[in-house]
Amino acid sequence: MWFHDIINPHFVHKHRVEDILYSAPTPFQLLQVIRTASFGHCLILDGKLQSSEKDEFIYHEALVHPAMIAHGRPATVFVAGGAEGATLREILKNGAVERVIMVDIDEQAVDVCRRFLPSLHQNSFEDERVQICYQDAREYLSATPERFDVAVLDLTDPMEEGLAHLLYTEEFYRMVAERLRPGGVLCTQAGSCNWGEMDTYLAVGNALRSVFSVVSQYQAHVPSFGGQWGFVVASNEQALDPVLLSPEVIDRRLSAALGGDLRFYDGTTHRGMFHLPRYLRPQTRGRRKAAARSSSAAPP
Repeated sequence: MWFHDIINPHFVHKHRVEDILYSAPTPFQLLQVIRTASFGHCLILDGKLQSSEKDEFIYHEALVHPAMIAHGRPATVFVAGGAEGATLREILKNGAVERVIMVDIDEQAVDVCRRFLPSLHQNSFEDERVQICYQDAREYLSATPERFDVAVLDLTDPMEEGLAHLLYTEEFYRMVAERLRPGGVLCTQAGSCNWGEMDTYLAVGNALRSVFSVVSQYQAHVPSFGGQWGFVVASNEQALDPVLLSPEVIDRRLSAALGGDLRFYDGTTHRGMFHLPRYLRPQTRGRRKAAARSSSAAPP
């Protein structure tokens, strides 16, 4: 049996499936947990691979730590999405963190991930610093009086028919910016950076540049995703731009904040992530209309 992760009508990733551990619709999406031969347990939402236990550390360390380290003292953190709990896991490694608000609209997805993906969340949901709210992130931000040092957006890709489409807009980014404390930092996943698959990545950067004065785009290779994956970090203070941090400063801050080694991210890796290839650099300075993609993926 094979799981077909359809990237576009002309490009498909195939994963050999050893077992289907869970498959059922939630009120919001089709949720599946499968065990694959190459990547172990995988979370699938609406036919798209979201995390695999073998290489998820690359994605989650790349998403979380550059923004957290650039900020320096991230006491309060807002998370949108992240049902598998691995984003929480990485945030909680930082000793400065005192409070994390995770907002996910799909309670059933979180419950299933608690049960079937313990290696990803590592009991992060039970940490006393964590509060989980099951509601739309826009509704939460419009109502909360809280302010945050860092906002981490770990959302599914902005498919036209998907849950997260309205969370990739300039309007939503302004809502997040208004809930950041002075010196606050936003970071988000931004889709594929593979050749011919960069529209979401470029559109997210453009939308954030309409809201924040300092925006840096970067990438990391995630094998289970089939190539380079994009991320963006944004703030309104030049001194918070992670691009300015040397490998030595990154390693020193990581040692002080985390007290232990990560598996992927360090000062040398940081330099590579933020130095984009020549063909991509001019495009990250351009302007493109944000456009959601259609999902044509099929379940295993």
